[in-house]
Amino acid sequence: MANFEDFMELDIRVGTIINAEKFDEAKRPAYKLEIDFGSSIGIKKSSAQITDIYNISDLVGKQILAVINFPPKQIANFISEVLVLGTYSNEGVVLIIPDKNVSNGDKLG
Repeated sequence: MANFEDFMELDIRVGTIINAEKFDEAKRPAYKLEIDFGSSIGIKKSSAQITDIYNISDLVGKQILAVINFPPKQIANFISEVLVLGTYSNEGVVLIIPDKNVSNGDKLG
């Protein structure tokens, strides 16, 4: 069972998606995302399996939450640097987003 200290090890930050494109090489349908986490963290890349609900045009400019301190993971020919957070619904993965516009890099707390 996870404990509170395990949760505190996660660095979960707000970022804005600045680019999204189809990830044709992925085994499961996914998008390649570029996410701006502000000047102290920078732009990071992620592979996200969110194609059931979101179109590329829905994503650019959207703020999301992501874990930024997992090690990079290679997915096909792409290195995913952060884990974008979402919930599993009957329709597909729904992104976790702040309900107000906040600064890129703000930490979940």
